[in-house]
Amino acid sequence: MSFAWFKLLVTGLKSYKKVKKTKFVLSSNLKPMTRTILTLSIFFFTIFSFGQSENKSFVVKHTTATIEPDGALDEPIWQTTASASAFNQYFPLDTVKAQNQSEIKILYDDKNLYISIKAHSIGKNYALQSLRRDFRGSGNDGFTLLFDTYNDGTNAFLFGINPQGVLREGLISNGGTNGNNLDLSWDVKWKGASKIYDDYFTAEMMIPLTSLKFKEGATKWRLNSYRIDTQSNERSSWVRIPQNQMMINLAFMGEMVFEKPLGKSRSPLAIIPYINAISQKDFETNEGFNNLKVGGDAKVAIGNSLNLDLTLNPDFSQVEVDDQVTNLTRFEVSLPEKRQFFVDNSDLFASFGDGRDANPFFSRRIGIARDAEGNSIENRIIAGARLSGKLTKDLRIGVLNIQTAKDEENEIPSNNNTMIALQQRVFSRSNIGVFYINKQSFEKNDFVDREDEYNSVVGLDYNLASKDNTWSGKMYIHKSFQPDDNVGNISAGANLRYNSRKYNFYVKGISIDEDFSSDLGFIRRTGIFKSIVSAERVFWPEKGIIQNHGFRFFPILIYDPSLNFKNTDYDLMSSWKATFKDQSQFEIELTNSFTFLFDSFDPTNTTGALKLPGDQGYHYNSLKFSYQSDMRKLFAFKMGSNVGGFYNGKRFSLESMMTLRFQPKVFLSLVLNYDQITLPDPYASADIWLISPKIDITFSKSIFWSTLIQYSNQRDNLGFNSRLQWRFAPLSDLFIVYNDNYFVNSFEPKSRSINLKLSYRFNL
Repeated sequence: MSFAWFKLLVTGLKSYKKVKKTKFVLSSNLKPMTRTILTLSIFFFTIFSFGQSENKSFVVKHTTATIEPDGALDEPIWQTTASASAFNQYFPLDTVKAQNQSEIKILYDDKNLYISIKAHSIGKNYALQSLRRDFRGSGNDGFTLLFDTYNDGTNAFLFGINPQGVLREGLISNGGTNGNNLDLSWDVKWKGASKIYDDYFTAEMMIPLTSLKFKEGATKWRLNSYRIDTQSNERSSWVRIPQNQMMINLAFMGEMVFEKPLGKSRSPLAIIPYINAISQKDFETNEGFNNLKVGGDAKVAIGNSLNLDLTLNPDFSQVEVDDQVTNLTRFEVSLPEKRQFFVDNSDLFASFGDGRDANPFFSRRIGIARDAEGNSIENRIIAGARLSGKLTKDLRIGVLNIQTAKDEENEIPSNNNTMIALQQRVFSRSNIGVFYINKQSFEKNDFVDREDEYNSVVGLDYNLASKDNTWSGKMYIHKSFQPDDNVGNISAGANLRYNSRKYNFYVKGISIDEDFSSDLGFIRRTGIFKSIVSAERVFWPEKGIIQNHGFRFFPILIYDPSLNFKNTDYDLMSSWKATFKDQSQFEIELTNSFTFLFDSFDPTNTTGALKLPGDQGYHYNSLKFSYQSDMRKLFAFKMGSNVGGFYNGKRFSLESMMTLRFQPKVFLSLVLNYDQITLPDPYASADIWLISPKIDITFSKSIFWSTLIQYSNQRDNLGFNSRLQWRFAPLSDLFIVYNDNYFVNSFEPKSRSINLKLSYRFNL
């Protein structure tokens, strides 16, 4: 053992003894496995809160010059402004300087940040999907800047531009450790433009300081910038980022030091009213109506660091429809939040617990309810308020309160939905969070049982992120309360990840009591203890067509504590994955599975079919492979197949997604999934299809038209969604949205609607 590791271990043991001296007593309600999880979590997280990263900085000068963000860089002030340059290559190597260098210059005045970009290239054949705002993906040329305005390594603002001048903005949360931490649904007012030359392109950005949140008197922000250059097959960043980390990872940033401290930056009061003309018909009930709906949102800045969002009679008809999926499991599938009201600082509310198995707050529960027959239907939101942001440099707060309407016909009460969250940063990039969630009906209803009158959850989370993100993890403990049900009801878990260039390890344990419940959460399954251990070895060949490849062993085991920890499920997965130098990828995976069915179940979901018997275990093996082509090409595709056993039968699955670009205005895509489930007689077999073509046309940078068709015989639905958007002013839109749904077998109509929605943003 090296001296550094010995010192680390001694430091950890000393800290662990201090923890013991605090006489921290675990609740007697906790199960033994839960106590074990928490004890081990404290020990591991105390040891591994260390790290380091590269230091880079430059001075941002204050200016009184007039700068027009037209992309030309012809203002004299740019010629005398120092640049941030010497970009490092991220792909295909992360140990050399970028072949095609870039340089950034930043100035500011009392109102705006001004950014100039010069990016050298080998030609003018840039790649892009369309002219639509908020582009994403390795198949697009683009230049991106990340601003960590509170220097906490946890949250940041993202602004990007491509050579054609298409803009994007987003929010990064949870340190940017994975792709799910980037949310491009966030919208804010700013300007940018680009110009293309023979062997480089230039761009200018003007970002109002009112569009950002920061501490009054701030003298520096953390900054990084990265670029995707499709012509040279190169990705680069200002501060070096190891290839085993995401390019949006906030552990790897330099500093921009302001020439003089920033002052107050209170965003103007924004009022965003809307009017929506609706015509719709339900063909199953033969009922239809025409309606004119009005409502709106307001955004109120409280100081430099807090946002107050208000909504009255909100309408989300313009939001893109969910992508349908084929579900062959016994459990619910979670879908991403796309409604703008819930996006800003969403990580402060939604990052508690375990995102896959035990998330106590899932905003999509609000505005959707189950009717008397158990079907999910829309539940109108009357009004809502949300306060979020920074109280101090290290303390964040989130308060949300939303009232939903009563629907007596469908036996849905009017509910108040509340969440209060606090998050305190500790160490360099870790944090401790606490929350309270409550869903409650304030009036008595004959159709509401006593146990459903309210549901509350309280919890404590600790999120670990070392300074260089080599170590990351989480521990949490949550408890739910319902009428006459306050004993136990615990959800607890811990995970720890080690991420290096050659070795990756991950361990996770979750315990969820049978009676734990969160009406505003996503709890896939209760009454379980789940464990995961993952080990991966990655190789980086110096020669050949493979950029990196690795072998991974990934077992998942689930136990039932009520049955003396009977092993009810496991998936023992072994895989090999390769990334090629042209950015294509190939993966093959072998899985040995066991599933114990407590209740009878039909995986084909065939009406009237005999279900597989419950109280029985099923062993089966499967082989899966997938391939993704070079996404920089005009035509690109992803495809995969799963072949092998499935319960007591067989399964053959084919998944594919193809894209075709007619740059810069037309982007076509096709999702084609096929599942053949063959079970022995007398059980049902099925051919399950999901076919989803999409046409995206961008007439300009402000007029977009997309049409999505989704055919799913599992859901017995053929859906058409066509959406025309005209952004006629900053953050102001006119939408025309047409929806049409049909039964698959009979091709008879289910429902049809058309919306004409106008919204306009007034800044006061």
